[in-house]
Amino acid sequence: MKKTLSLLLVLVMVFALFTVSAHADGMDDLIAAAKAEGELVVYGSCEEDYLAAACENFQKLYGIKTTYQRLSTGEVPAKIEEENGKPSADVWFGGTNNPYDGLAAKGFLDNSYVPMNASHLTKDIYKDPNGYWYGIYTGLLGFMVNTDELERLGLEAPQSWDDLLKPEYKGLIWLSNYKTAGTPKLVANLMIQLKGHDEGIQYLCDLDKNIQVYTKSGSGPSKNVGTGECVIGIGFLHDGITQIVDNGYDNVALVVPSDGTACEIGPVAIFKGAAHPNAARLFMEYALSPDCVELAADHGSYQFLVIDNAKQPEAAAEFGLDPSLVWDGYDFAKAVTDTEQNVNDVMAAIENAGGDTGEGRFKTS
Repeated sequence: MKKTLSLLLVLVMVFALFTVSAHADGMDDLIAAAKAEGELVVYGSCEEDYLAAACENFQKLYGIKTTYQRLSTGEVPAKIEEENGKPSADVWFGGTNNPYDGLAAKGFLDNSYVPMNASHLTKDIYKDPNGYWYGIYTGLLGFMVNTDELERLGLEAPQSWDDLLKPEYKGLIWLSNYKTAGTPKLVANLMIQLKGHDEGIQYLCDLDKNIQVYTKSGSGPSKNVGTGECVIGIGFLHDGITQIVDNGYDNVALVVPSDGTACEIGPVAIFKGAAHPNAARLFMEYALSPDCVELAADHGSYQFLVIDNAKQPEAAAEFGLDPSLVWDGYDFAKAVTDTEQNVNDVMAAIENAGGDTGEGRFKTS
């Protein structure tokens, strides 16, 4: 019995050493091929401080010239579709997954490479089932409120999605533009899944009556809550943490909606036809490593990390945010197929109801 156990232990150790060696050999070959290309271009839809830090660190680690541009998750698909198979960037980093799904469905993302570091993802939902993108973080959708302004107006903070329809909140709420940002696409999918299609569209049409402005970027509302210009912002709560921790706005409170919420998955993906495919593959490995994702908390981004070998940002837990708060009925696969139609239906309903959909209210810059 002891001999059998000893033999099994030796076999396990040999297999482990072989696996590590194979992984190292694969990475060495990839690094050499990426360095031979010598360049990488990144489109990023996370916050610019984090994007800059991630790209600068990649260049430092591998000696590959890395340039980047910060674009919203609505701007990237428009640019890539216009370029039609000759993308001006190699990889897309951060943002929300819904627009990634849309580009994948139209054939503009490359799924030919399976990153070795994807083995560290903690859940299957943190990667596209067809391999078009892999998650690097996740964040909860909710409300950020200015407590000083609510007190001045004699109002309580909303605790649910239905609360947002109360007449006393008219003109106090900000959301981002359905056409330029990923955040409202998630809001639309969530409301339609929670309430049913027609009821969800009607809800969003009613919500429009209380919204003052739709910002170009999903983080736009959060950046204006602390100043009081926006009293109630709908967005990702880690953006609210940035305003509290980094910018000193102690008058910002975070609310997880009591009637259910969803989460974003911030991915990394390679554009089909990338000019620097090996550098893009190496960046994907890097994006799924602690070398990259642990930079987030040092640069104002407090999302939960989705790989098992990275340290979670302490601030997220301190503010009571947890991915387990996501409504367990949210169907990610259904969102992939329905997002474009849901957004079109919402915009049509708002227009038919006489809502103002001009650029003065639906910001595009």
